[in-house]
Amino acid sequence: LSSSCLVLSLLSLQWALLQLGQAFPSTSDYLQRGWQRLLEEGEGCVECLPEECPAPRGCLAGTVRDACNCCWECANLEGQICDLDNTNHFYGKCGEHLECRLDAGDLHHGEVPEPQCTCLSHLALCGSDGKTYAQICRFLEVARAYPDANLTVAHEGPCESEPQIISPPYDTWNITGQDVIFGCEVFAYPMASIEWRKDGMEMLLPGDDPHISVQFRGGPQKYEVTGWLQIQGVRVTDEGTYSCFARNRVGEVVALASLTVFTPDQLNLTDFSLLKPRTMPEDYGESEEDYY
Repeated sequence: LSSSCLVLSLLSLQWALLQLGQAFPSTSDYLQRGWQRLLEEGEGCVECLPEECPAPRGCLAGTVRDACNCCWECANLEGQICDLDNTNHFYGKCGEHLECRLDAGDLHHGEVPEPQCTCLSHLALCGSDGKTYAQICRFLEVARAYPDANLTVAHEGPCESEPQIISPPYDTWNITGQDVIFGCEVFAYPMASIEWRKDGMEMLLPGDDPHISVQFRGGPQKYEVTGWLQIQGVRVTDEGTYSCFARNRVGEVVALASLTVFTPDQLNLTDFSLLKPRTMPEDYGESEEDYY
């Protein structure tokens, strides 16, 4: 009788969890895995027979022992929901170089915090493929996804490479008298410098032009630098193509963006829809879909 009650209780829990998974699709996979574990654990741990254990496949975060400490199963990846302690085995355990942590910062935003697998290291490293990985956890994911590549760690720290423009300046337009800002976000190691030029001009901007200014800052990510070119009170003569040059000792790269300037009279005579102009630094956070 007690066994029947347990099965009925677990089936009821399964139904409730499935309903919750439909309400929150992002957690449905974890919930399904969770109730399956509960059903298995409801029977208790039996004698461990490793030869009868199924072989886990495609485990990008490595493998961990199951709740009965018998069979191996896939560990959870970075960012996946996990069990905070060893007394529970619902969402699963984190993989190699990962720790299950609860972000209390979510409480300040009125969100219900969920424990997630977090990488223990934040140091970038260089792979034998010449690519930079943010930390060891990302590197291991790729190495396990492509085992035939025999990927190894070349050295700690990022690979030396020519600059990569993560966010280029965008073509834009505006009306005379308004302000225009071009942004350029660059990743490189060693760190890159950014220069701005206008087509047909050899000198670097801003030059001695008081209505043009250039600003730089580090970030937003490690080994990145961001530069802005601002034109205040844009004039018809400012129309043209602007270049963001990024360079370090390894190489250089350039990205172009055009500026179209209208007078109020020209704008009134225009019979086509114009794109929204980007005039503030935060505008560069928009996605391509939002822009087009």
